[in-house]
Amino acid sequence: MKYHSTFVEIDGIDKEILRHLMLDARKPILQVAHAIGISGTAIHQRLRKLEESGLIAGSQVVVNTKVLGYRTMAFVGIYLDKASSNADTVRELKKIPEILECHYTTGNWSILIKIICRDNEHLMQLLNKNIQPIPGVARTETFISLEQQIDRQLSM
Repeated sequence: MKYHSTFVEIDGIDKEILRHLMLDARKPILQVAHAIGISGTAIHQRLRKLEESGLIAGSQVVVNTKVLGYRTMAFVGIYLDKASSNADTVRELKKIPEILECHYTTGNWSILIKIICRDNEHLMQLLNKNIQPIPGVARTETFISLEQQIDRQLSM
């Protein structure tokens, strides 16, 4: 692994380790080591360096929200009345647990959020009662996702 001023350069072994763990972060280290053909100690050392470099930001359990009854995914473009409203608006958006992602964007909207809801009625309630009344929000534009067709990370 090589450090540059703004990024980290990884070698083929690091990429192999990452490929295995991106497919299954719970895969035992010795199983990864056996598949790659190096020692478990070497895997641990490389993983520690990858974590210290910031390349690996952690691991997480992914919850299937559909099993919990959340069947509507939407993207909401938020128009702010002025750019200086951004920080206060985001602070209020963070209080809404159904908002999964929030992005400060270029283009027509100031903010783009990804939101998960039980159904369209739940979405409408969140828009009307929680999002649109936030001071600084001028209006919103909503796009309902019919199907997520790609869900992946950067390939190694």
